[in-house]
Amino acid sequence: MRNIIEVKNVTKDYGKGKGIFDVDITVMKGEVFGFLGPNGAGKTTTIRNLLGFIRPTKGECFIDGMDCYNDAAKIQENLGYLPGEITFLEDLSGKQMLDFIASMKGIKDKTRMNELMDIFELDPIGKIKKMSKGMKQKIGIICAFMGSPDIIILDEPTSGLDPLMQNRFVELILEEKSKGKTIFMSSHIVEEVERTCDRTAIIKEGKIAAIENMESLKAKKRKFYTLEFESEKELLRFNEENPSIKIIEVLGKNVKVAVQGDIVKFLSTVTKYKIKDLDVKRETIEEIFLHFYGGEK
Repeated sequence: MRNIIEVKNVTKDYGKGKGIFDVDITVMKGEVFGFLGPNGAGKTTTIRNLLGFIRPTKGECFIDGMDCYNDAAKIQENLGYLPGEITFLEDLSGKQMLDFIASMKGIKDKTRMNELMDIFELDPIGKIKKMSKGMKQKIGIICAFMGSPDIIILDEPTSGLDPLMQNRFVELILEEKSKGKTIFMSSHIVEEVERTCDRTAIIKEGKIAAIENMESLKAKKRKFYTLEFESEKELLRFNEENPSIKIIEVLGKNVKVAVQGDIVKFLSTVTKYKIKDLDVKRETIEEIFLHFYGGEK
């Protein structure tokens, strides 16, 4: 598998610690690659370098072997892009705006555009200046995908969408992935990334904190069991006899434990004690990511 997107040690220094620093990312052909981080972490600055909107202070970016700054016009002939802050011609209707973008891209067959309008239940008749944030976001998504580009770059794509449309968007990404499209998607919504991406780069304060394979990250998930024992004496016996079990919290006759991997051994151990109740909660990917942002592990 060859690399389609390459960000090679890119720095864009705005001073006073603002910008991105030595960002190094590669995205393979057919991969859905997530770019996760809180607002202000450097996601949009990285994408602006990829689109050739700004020149890096140091380093280089390439898309399909072409230099992102010097060959920006050529790259965008086969690129779908959704900006984080969408600016439209407000006096046009949604339909006029879509037709205008289609004309700019040289798209004559509008079958896919119409399919996407159906998928996102977009009524494009009214003027854009009277549309909600969600409706404008739908237009932006349709603009990015309607030419069936092979490479798609998305900056916070579900911003402003309601939960139903967020699900539709996830389904769209999975559909495009099945067609072999290469997708680079920034987000601060962990669930969105978890459901769609093969790998994810985590950016913090302008620097890459980690690049994670999503399947291996899911394997790191723990389950948290809260056990209510018949008595505090029984709980104490459980603790003393099982030093290898990770205790998170003890409160009265209740204990919270973390279990990773095979749970059969843990459950067989639990059956040896007098327990009144048991509750289980699966750790989320978001909780796993917290330590990259300086939260609890």
